[in-house]
Amino acid sequence: MPRKLTWKFRNRDYQLGESPLLMGIVNVTPDSFSDGGEHIESSRAVEHALKLADQGADFLDIGGESTRPGSKSVDINEELQRVIPVIEQLAAQSDVPISIDTSKAAVARQAIAAGAEIVNDISGMTFDPEMIDVCQQSDVGLICMHIQGTPATMQEHPHYENVVAEILQFFRERLTAFEKQRIAKERIIFDPGVGFGKTANHNVEILSSIAEFRNLERPVLIGHSRKRFLGKVVGRQVDERTAGTLGVSIALAGQSTDIIRVHDVAANRDAILAWQTINAGIKPE
Repeated sequence: MPRKLTWKFRNRDYQLGESPLLMGIVNVTPDSFSDGGEHIESSRAVEHALKLADQGADFLDIGGESTRPGSKSVDINEELQRVIPVIEQLAAQSDVPISIDTSKAAVARQAIAAGAEIVNDISGMTFDPEMIDVCQQSDVGLICMHIQGTPATMQEHPHYENVVAEILQFFRERLTAFEKQRIAKERIIFDPGVGFGKTANHNVEILSSIAEFRNLERPVLIGHSRKRFLGKVVGRQVDERTAGTLGVSIALAGQSTDIIRVHDVAANRDAILAWQTINAGIKPE
């Protein structure tokens, strides 16, 4: 049996590790690498998020700033205008926990006030010096991600002596920083940051090493959906990477990955369920 890890925030208490939970991606942006512009209007973003919830999303991740390779930061007010109306409407219509995908403390603060229960920060709460204070002053869940560089520079020359060991060291340092701020470790999960300052080879090494990250006694989230490294793995363009994404999701389920962040919730749910059924010899009658 896989070792279960606990993630607690607000009044939520998740025992993770038996089967991956799914986080649905809702990009309220004009320029995200895969679905930029599709949900830039609040009403369309809310409709899409509710559809993902109906398909089985356990969490909804709302982002108002593209972090694709080469992207530049957007103005705080613009980001707020994109995400806050969506979060307010979703919080009123759904019980699925809402995550705000931002590295700006001011956006996180207002998102929490609007109903977000999770802060998902690509910088591990390091880009904005006020972010850790916002986290300390609330009881939301925290997704601490690793990135080398910034979105504008991260894919120029990614380099590691040992990618897994260096990410693990970063996570240990972040745990120490959170502890100093009296942020309970039970609120924290880690994301190694597939595609954020990594080559395709780095990404494959990360995705093959989930057990090492879980040895930190914190749950692990992976966001690999439709990403560029899959183009090298399967030789497909971004709009043809669903099957490649599903293959990686099944491999992650086999390593007891705790949460998987994806665009296609229904397809990933079905693929993982089918794999689990066959793997365990469950009779579907």
